[in-house]
Amino acid sequence: MLRDRTRHYVICTTATLLVIGLTLFPVSIVRAKGGQGGAASSATFRTKCAMCHGQDGAGSDVGKSMNVPDLRSQAVQKLPDAELAQVISNGKAGMPPFKSSLSEDQIHGLVTYIRSLAAKK
Repeated sequence: MLRDRTRHYVICTTATLLVIGLTLFPVSIVRAKGGQGGAASSATFRTKCAMCHGQDGAGSDVGKSMNVPDLRSQAVQKLPDAELAQVISNGKAGMPPFKSSLSEDQIHGLVTYIRSLAAKK
């Protein structure tokens, strides 16, 4: 009798933990991917953009000498996402195009990152 109860307890506990694990595991993957996207976009910005646009988007000394816009400014922030993505892809004025060195996902991640700079102003 005690053996049956122990077996029942072990089976129920294992089943409960399995259900909880299967429920929470996909949620943790989605959250991790979201966090990695932000970190990846931040890293891409640092390696591809910060030389001219500065770490905070306000413009580095080099960028300011070339009249790059402050990415936190209202003029940049009011541009549609598609236009920002097009500028990153094709370049503009002295800015080089990045369509051959960045994926579409990376470019859209940069657009999202640029949007986040306005809150840091």
